[in-house]
Amino acid sequence: MNSRLTAFFVFILMVQPAMAIEEPEFEVLQSNDDYEVRLYVPHVVAEVDVEADDGDPGRAAFRILAGYIFGDNEAETKMSMTAPVTSQAGGEGEPEQYTFAFFMESRYTMETLPKPIDTRIRLVEKPARVIAARRYSGRWSTSNYQKNESTLLAALENDGVILSGEPYLARYNSPFTPWFMRRNEILVEIEWSSP
Repeated sequence: MNSRLTAFFVFILMVQPAMAIEEPEFEVLQSNDDYEVRLYVPHVVAEVDVEADDGDPGRAAFRILAGYIFGDNEAETKMSMTAPVTSQAGGEGEPEQYTFAFFMESRYTMETLPKPIDTRIRLVEKPARVIAARRYSGRWSTSNYQKNESTLLAALENDGVILSGEPYLARYNSPFTPWFMRRNEILVEIEWSSP
């Protein structure tokens, strides 16, 4: 039994992607047991809004955004997959809407990115900003998200950190990654002055 379990874990580790996937660049300003404070450099994202009644909004959004980076654009340019994929529930008045985003490779700017064919896709330039991040593993369930979001927000409030945005989810792995090996993060933009 132990040898089978060991073989399973070795197999899982072997099937993880060997090549690196680009992530947005940031500098860690501070960290503790509950969260990490990061300064992100400016970057561009491709984002799309989907309705909750689209069946599986995550799958619908992924299909739209993946189509764009895999060549469904005016230049038919194929781009590399990046991480994470972020998602955020809509604001007040539109609770059934979600915004999903892919980070664009750092070699692209707003001027050099190909224009999407799908008009639902927006290319947005994000400025440098400070973000509080709480990392956790496990399933992409609402309860897991809410538990970690509550922990993050309580810790930030306890530390007197002021939020300047709404929390959102960042997923770094494919759905085929076993739940216990997944890297998930709750991210929220904050006001920050160096201590």
